[in-house]
Amino acid sequence: MYLRLPAPLLFLFLLVSCKSGQKNTGQAGFDPFQYEIRKKVLAENGAVVSAHPLASKAGVAILRMGGNAVDAAIATQLALAVVYPNAGNLGGGGFMIARLSDGKELALDYREMAPAAAHRDMYLEKDGTANTEKSQLGHLSSGVPGTVAGLFAAHAYAKLPFEKLIEPAIILAEKGFVITASEARGLNAIQDDLRKYNTITPVFVKPGGWKAGDTLVQHDLARTLNRIKENGKAGFYEGETARLITDEMKRGSGIISAGDLVNYKAIYREPHRFTYKGYSIVGMPMPSSGGLLLHQMMKMIEDRQIAGMGFHSVQAVQLMTEVERRAFADRAEYMGDADFHRVPVSMLTNEVYLQNRMRNYDPSKATPSSVIRPGELLRAESEETTHLSVTDREGNAVAVTTTLNNSYGSRTVVGGAGFFLNDEMDDFSIKPGVPNMYGAVGGEANAIKPGKRMLSSMTPTIVLKDNKPFLVVGTPGGTTIPTQVFQTLVNILEFGMSTEEAVYKPKFHHQWLPDEIMIEKGFPAEVKNTLQQMGYSFGRERSGIGRTECIRLLPDGRFEAVADIRGDDAADGY
Repeated sequence: MYLRLPAPLLFLFLLVSCKSGQKNTGQAGFDPFQYEIRKKVLAENGAVVSAHPLASKAGVAILRMGGNAVDAAIATQLALAVVYPNAGNLGGGGFMIARLSDGKELALDYREMAPAAAHRDMYLEKDGTANTEKSQLGHLSSGVPGTVAGLFAAHAYAKLPFEKLIEPAIILAEKGFVITASEARGLNAIQDDLRKYNTITPVFVKPGGWKAGDTLVQHDLARTLNRIKENGKAGFYEGETARLITDEMKRGSGIISAGDLVNYKAIYREPHRFTYKGYSIVGMPMPSSGGLLLHQMMKMIEDRQIAGMGFHSVQAVQLMTEVERRAFADRAEYMGDADFHRVPVSMLTNEVYLQNRMRNYDPSKATPSSVIRPGELLRAESEETTHLSVTDREGNAVAVTTTLNNSYGSRTVVGGAGFFLNDEMDDFSIKPGVPNMYGAVGGEANAIKPGKRMLSSMTPTIVLKDNKPFLVVGTPGGTTIPTQVFQTLVNILEFGMSTEEAVYKPKFHHQWLPDEIMIEKGFPAEVKNTLQQMGYSFGRERSGIGRTECIRLLPDGRFEAVADIRGDDAADGY
């Protein structure tokens, strides 16, 4: 295996090969033993951007077969469950936003949910302290998986049989694929956890460690995928796979039951829509906080002439930081699963309310988070991850963000079934005021209840221009997701940046608590220094925040697909 690394912000290729010379194009339509990672493509017929090149290739192979963007999104997710085990998943959940060629807009919720045996204080010790290990690692941290139900719910808008869409994933699991250097590092980093939190040693454990160019074969996962192929949704939530999941729960003192599995349903919800300077923006509603947070942040800057401030100017960064912290303060107080808790969406997006949120904004200094409490509502009204973006020549556009929460989720693999379970229970407020693994705090709105879906930050987003898809965008990154989508949109819509610049340039993040700005390496030192003089605190510098996947529809009708340089993310198309 060899890698030719890029200079920042330049078009790049990562070449990956295996010395064995082994080949397996088969029905997958591509070679998983020798492949390239392309960061940008221009395509006429369709494009896919995802966290792994083989998954992007699987999606494009389906487009070539006559599938539409929904078909390709399903195939890409299934392939990610094989080639990107740290976030691609069968044992997790996610959200899909789609704009179909006939103008129909879809918001599909297949977020994990709390098992029937879950309860509000399940992670509290006798003295009242929160046990975050139990909520973040091992069997008890897992919510009921929603991914497979979501894939079948999405299939109602696909063209090809599900059996064709799952075939590339089955081949990749049965025959294997070569892993990249970053995948090897990721697997090596969790070897101790794999031994600690598994009752049956999974295939991901390797004495001596993994290295770039190794082949990963997953026979248990292939059998699970085949059961789904043969029996549909029931091939996961009932029968042998369900038995393997519940047996794993019993061995590890987890609480997901057969009833939890058979009763899980994916839900189509009304998309969260708003306008910004002539653009229409379509995002997820609760239990994803992403659409609402993006709405609040965009509207709080809309009348402040941010374009004239300039990209990465002190003025622009400070303004965006202040709107981010105000939106996240509201998230902590008001947002949760709207099926269980009344979320005052119309009040939180009311123009007067948002103007009031900015009344204590001072462009000359930081406003401490202790001063920025959740907003006072007006009178009562009359919520590791991976993202993929897909477009097709028919005019369909799909944005999907899925997750296991932490990288490799609970670090628990279902014995005999071959997939990681999520650790999404940590996304609930396990105790008011106690931060989750991303530092986010919450209260009653996001408290644990049986059957409830935990609040999410996922922000799959489609931007329409002249009532046609213009941008399809999203990113992983926990609570940094909404702010990274926010900054990407501002970079393009306000600062006029190219798609590559908008995705690749250093990002920053503020989430109210902790009261600090997170920045990436490469963020301008002079801007940081000035902001510190204005009273801002900075957390540790990050090598990367998020991994944005963006497709831009060009005036000539072509698709410009850009994958983030922060990982093995890859664009493909034809």
